[in-house]
Amino acid sequence: MLGTVFMLIGENSREVARAAAERLQDIQASVPAGVQLTPLYDRTALVDKTIATVKRNLFEGAVLVIAVLFLLLGNWRAALITAAVIPLAMLMTITGMVNTRVSGNLMSLGAIDFGLIVDGAVIIVENCLRHLRGYQRMHGGLPGLTERLRIVREATLEVVRPSVFGVTIILIVYVPIFALSGIEGKMFHPMAFTVITALLSALVLSLTVVPASIALFVRVRVNENENRLTRWLINAYTPALHFVLRHRASVVTMAIALVAVSGIQATRLGTEFVPSLDEGDIALHALRIPGTSLSQAIEMQTVLEARLREFPEVSHVFTKIGTAEIATDPMPPSVADTFVILKPREAWPDTRKPKQVLVEEMEAVAREIPGNNYEF
Repeated sequence: MLGTVFMLIGENSREVARAAAERLQDIQASVPAGVQLTPLYDRTALVDKTIATVKRNLFEGAVLVIAVLFLLLGNWRAALITAAVIPLAMLMTITGMVNTRVSGNLMSLGAIDFGLIVDGAVIIVENCLRHLRGYQRMHGGLPGLTERLRIVREATLEVVRPSVFGVTIILIVYVPIFALSGIEGKMFHPMAFTVITALLSALVLSLTVVPASIALFVRVRVNENENRLTRWLINAYTPALHFVLRHRASVVTMAIALVAVSGIQATRLGTEFVPSLDEGDIALHALRIPGTSLSQAIEMQTVLEARLREFPEVSHVFTKIGTAEIATDPMPPSVADTFVILKPREAWPDTRKPKQVLVEEMEAVAREIPGNNYEF
């Protein structure tokens, strides 16, 4: 016997899956002896994998950006101040998501680019340090807090326009996403809202917290010399810049040509915006000749399941015959939904084996069974 738990619209899938698992354990104590209730598919595993992926992406992205800041800024206090924008902006973003009931998922949180978040802060920090170096060079040291606040304020005002302009360009790119409707809109609206909120939060922090922090915490002598990496990048960039300026017409013509080629390629792209989600397991449609009896379908399906269980990567297989996902979708006994639950990759004979190779092997075995057709 196979049972399915249906979740109500708007409920939390992780909480429903956990509650169902707990209730299943309670029921197990009251069933007759010899009857075992075994969960075949638990969506909690998918949710946990997604959360782990989001956590890993956010952590690795933040560590990479912070490492680059320490390498390029050349002042550990300034690097820490700039890096502090990341957690503060994320806190403001998550607060906005909670208050507006925007879901935090792989797309919405995974789309956050920490490099973009600290972009405005880096511009302001660099200009503040440049002004402080200039004062230090003229007077032999840094001034008191009042004078540092004045210097930092002037330095911030110098680069406010380019900072705001750069963030505005990025925001404009995401605004059209709100025009999407249907499934695409439900998928991408949280992503656009999250990115826009993160960028606006970072911009506010860059214009307020960052300059004030520079004035408060950069009290000791500022290093006059640029670090080796920065000097190497400048030495490599300067000749390229001079070359581009000497050949303006050629560079502009090449840029226009690339844009034109990209426009032509864009006309060949599809219009599907819904990404595919790999849940880790395999689902296939088993199709038989219309009019196949239920007993014959069960017999053929039993053979198919036995063949699939022979794969060492397979944990268990179960099937729904004549039962569609949607009540209005007709599904005769000649059609079966087969779910192949895989073992953890650590338990595979070859842990480096691509899943697509496994699917192709299963498809080849399944097509050897006569009277069936399949959709993987």
